[in-house]
Amino acid sequence: MTAGKAAARRPARTGRRPGNPDTRRAILDAARTTFAESGFDGSSIRRIAGRAGVDPALVHHYFGTKDDLFMATIEMPIDLPAILQRVGAAGIDGLGERMVTMILTVWESPAGAGLAGWLRTALADEGRARLLREFVVGSVAGPFAASLGLPEAERNRRTGLVMTQVLGLIVGRYLLFLEPVVALPPAQLIASVGGTIQRYLTGPLPDGTA
Repeated sequence: MTAGKAAARRPARTGRRPGNPDTRRAILDAARTTFAESGFDGSSIRRIAGRAGVDPALVHHYFGTKDDLFMATIEMPIDLPAILQRVGAAGIDGLGERMVTMILTVWESPAGAGLAGWLRTALADEGRARLLREFVVGSVAGPFAASLGLPEAERNRRTGLVMTQVLGLIVGRYLLFLEPVVALPPAQLIASVGGTIQRYLTGPLPDGTA
C-alpha cells in the first residue's frame, strides 16, 4: 500500500481545535458568553474550554488564569493583578496611600482613556456590573483584606468600604469630573483618600449600634 493510499484511509481528526490564530478568538468569545451567563464565580476554565472546543490546557496557554482570561475579555489596557501585587508587597502599613498613588498613576497615564470607557460600559450594563462586582471583591479587594487575618464578616465589611473610596475617587475625578476633586493636587488626594482607605483596612470601625 502506498503512503498516499494509507493517508487517504486514515480517519479525519475530530474533536478539539489546534492552536491557531482563530483559537484565541474562539476562547475569548466562549469566555464572554460564559461569564455573561454564569458570572465570574460560576464560570470555570473547563467550561469555557468546552464551549470553545479546545483543551483547558490551551486556555491556560493563551491566557493563564481565569483572572487573566476575564481581564482579556473586557480588554482592560493594564495588568491590574500585577499592579495590585506590587502595591501590596510592602505590607499593610501605608497601603491606603499606595493604593491611591497607584490609581492616580494609572488613570492619568495613556491607559486612562481606555479604562474610563471600560468602566462606563460596565456601570451601564447590569450583567457587566455583576461581573465587575464579583471580580473586584474576589480577585482585587479580597486578597488585601485576607492578609489582615480577620473573620470573614469583618473582612467583607472592610473590603466593601475600601471599594467605596476607590470607585468614588475614580468616578468623581475621571468620569464625572467633579471640580473640587479634579482641582485637588495629587498629594492632597493621596493623603486624604489614602488615609480613609487605611482606616477602613486597619482602624476601628463603628459597632453598628445607634
